[in-house]
Amino acid sequence: EVQLVESGGGLVQAGGSLRLSCAGSGFTFDDYAIGWFRQAPGKERDGVSCISSTDGSTRYADSVKGRFTMARDTAKNTVYLQMHSLKPEDTAVYYCAHSWGCDAALDEFGSWGQGTQVTVSS
Repeated sequence: EVQLVESGGGLVQAGGSLRLSCAGSGFTFDDYAIGWFRQAPGKERDGVSCISSTDGSTRYADSVKGRFTMARDTAKNTVYLQMHSLKPEDTAVYYCAHSWGCDAALDEFGSWGQGTQVTVSS
């Protein structure tokens, strides 16, 4: 069974840090790009970051550039999202998913996990 499981969310004060994890199983992890997405209440799901399967390059939404860093641990079939300088507007459920590449459209990402809640208090 193809599966992605997110973890690491929590409650943090503004300016704080969290590290999210996305563990994959049931597929060849390194063959796929992995994306992080977030969805706040009443809002659409937006892309946060993505890491390529080909060269490990990363890309970030403008709203998180310079604050969030994504990395892949091949041995553990896991990607991480290190988040620093968190803001209240970062509050959302964070999801990971995989696709053929970071240029894929949202609906081309699959195997969505259950999400992990990140809450940033002001």
